[in-house]
Amino acid sequence: MQGTIVLYPSPGMGHIVSMVELGKLILHHYNNHFSITILLINGEFSSSPTIISYVDTISKTYPSISFHPLTPHSIDIFPPRSYLAMAFELIRVSTLEAIQSLAEISKRSKVSAFIIDYFCTYALSEAKDLNIPTYYFSTSGAGVLATFLNFPKICKQHTKSFKDLPDTVFHFPGGLPDLRAINMPDPLLDRDDPAYLEMVYFSSHMPKADGIIVNTFDDLEPKAVRLLTDEEWARDVKVPPIYPIGPLIADGGDFHHECLSWLDRQPSKSVVFMCFGSRGSFSKKQVKEIAKGLEMSGQRFLWVVKKPPLDEVSKQTDHTNEFDLEETMPQGFLERIQDRGKVVKSWVPQMKVLSHESVGGFMTHCGWNSVLEAVVAGVPLVAWPLYAEQHLNRNLLVEYMEMAIPVDQSDEDGFVSGDEVEKRVRELMESEKGRQLKEKSRKLKESAFAAWGDESGSSLRAFDVLVKKWQAANSVGVAYSPDKEKQSN
Repeated sequence: MQGTIVLYPSPGMGHIVSMVELGKLILHHYNNHFSITILLINGEFSSSPTIISYVDTISKTYPSISFHPLTPHSIDIFPPRSYLAMAFELIRVSTLEAIQSLAEISKRSKVSAFIIDYFCTYALSEAKDLNIPTYYFSTSGAGVLATFLNFPKICKQHTKSFKDLPDTVFHFPGGLPDLRAINMPDPLLDRDDPAYLEMVYFSSHMPKADGIIVNTFDDLEPKAVRLLTDEEWARDVKVPPIYPIGPLIADGGDFHHECLSWLDRQPSKSVVFMCFGSRGSFSKKQVKEIAKGLEMSGQRFLWVVKKPPLDEVSKQTDHTNEFDLEETMPQGFLERIQDRGKVVKSWVPQMKVLSHESVGGFMTHCGWNSVLEAVVAGVPLVAWPLYAEQHLNRNLLVEYMEMAIPVDQSDEDGFVSGDEVEKRVRELMESEKGRQLKEKSRKLKESAFAAWGDESGSSLRAFDVLVKKWQAANSVGVAYSPDKEKQSN
């Protein structure tokens, strides 16, 4: 009997794409066993033309993936709330309909699994009440997941907002890297922000799931994977079963960007690629300092620049590319570097760029999707975190996984000097440390393909164990029972 896998991503292009890639993975290996339904949250800041176009394309290309849009909601911006607090509110008010939709789907088809985003935790208890096996899909790595599971304990130990604890360093159990309080993920920095309590709620409920699917693989994060599966540690933190099934990344499509033609003309492994995610941005002052450092470095580079944010503190911008690039740069910079550098507004096909023969290094904001793309492409990293959990990723990449060179940022606002940019770019491309990272990146690329390469691949084995549980749930009958599953094991 064919079952249905229902996916519930939080709003935002990155989260939707990750869930779609998971759905595609399931269909690629078990097309005759499952169909995929994706519940889509609708809101003023979650249904952009880009998302609508993407969903339409996937619907036409993958008929076994169906999208179920939920009723649109408008979130009141008064009293003023952070972007994430508004996003969490949108998810919360959409949860009742999501559960109703899940119940309706279960009447027409056996729901083998309900897979939710971390930010969609509101749906966990209700789905379990329907006797539907419910899993998280952690789009970050195993190290981040282990740290998130510790958030409730950390938050109980302090009464002040973490943003007001500049000298406090958190020491996580199990050998995880330390993290300064002021570098915690943005929603946890201010206890007065409604998003703070929501993050604690999300993390405290993760142990109640039937399992957590993690977008990583054993050889990329061996220490973190061992920690999450260590019986004593997992018993203390109450970790549910973990399934590392990565690397799971989008292929980037067939779009040809003009920067690829420029890369074709560059020597092998000579270009530093600089890109800071879909929302990562810098003030005009910081942009000019980066330009100064790149010019002094003498290295070839491809730099993706986004519209500077409206204020000097923010590290995020909207998705528009309408800004004057030349006015943003130092006077005469674009003319002086035209023989060895290229600056592009807003967007490039990142996976295609990283996979290009001429790219020899990647300066990144440490978003996990970007990290995985670099791993698959075999490109070493310079780590420059901006927001969200990126500072945590930076510590993991530098101290725990030893696969990146860190950028030193000032304590006050994270500002980076041109001298520091020059130093780190040169270190990556010219030093012995850089050569060591290139060799490690080459080996990790091989390991990434081996994780899915044959029957012995770690991710393929973890995925097969997970699917067998879903198939067992199918055979139970109308209602899924965890007790029956335990008996069958």
